[in-house]
Amino acid sequence: MLKRILAGVLLGSVFFAAACVTTQKLPAPGRPPAAWRGPEIWEPDIAGFAKADEAGFPPANAVLFMGSSSIRLWDLKKYFPGLSAVNRGFGGSYISDSAYYASRIAVPYKPRLIVFYSGDNDIADNKPPDRLAADFEGFLAAAREKSPRLPVIYISIKPSPARWALWPKMREANGLIEASCLRQPPCSYLDVGKAMLDGDGKVRTELFMQDGLHLNGQGYLLWSALLTPLLN
Repeated sequence: MLKRILAGVLLGSVFFAAACVTTQKLPAPGRPPAAWRGPEIWEPDIAGFAKADEAGFPPANAVLFMGSSSIRLWDLKKYFPGLSAVNRGFGGSYISDSAYYASRIAVPYKPRLIVFYSGDNDIADNKPPDRLAADFEGFLAAAREKSPRLPVIYISIKPSPARWALWPKMREANGLIEASCLRQPPCSYLDVGKAMLDGDGKVRTELFMQDGLHLNGQGYLLWSALLTPLLN
């Protein structure tokens, strides 16, 4: 009887181990973490831009604003009255997402200048700073496919209350992206970080919405004031 019980326990252990092997999904070597979502999830947003283009295609030689939600939420008509501008910011996107869709939401518009903000979400999802710099170079190449001398202004990754713990990595990424920008003129690097910190080096909470991540009106007023001299 004891032998039968032991045999049953052993057999059950084998089946349990086999089940774990077949059901557990181990990450493939060399692949990014699951948090690094692919650009395909933004297809509905890009399709929405295409629909808007059908209703009225943006004028050529405009200033094209691209990037993540900090761009999407920027009221360009309010803060840049009289400026011919197009907003193509979408979701919580990565730098690589804008590079992926540049052929559809940048190149066809033939802008005179691109204002680009992205990288915030990349760092939040644990992308290393050197990866951001490489993705930024990929963005420049994609956006300049038909116009190699297209001017680009990169707005530095901002400090924020919600992601304050990530600020050291963000600063590192900013430095690498600034260096990459300088190597590929005409490209300007706009540092918004200094103006968003107080005298003690802490982030100015009055510039943000209640979520501590997105800019409020005061925050966009600051960004607009910093950006305006570079637009001309």
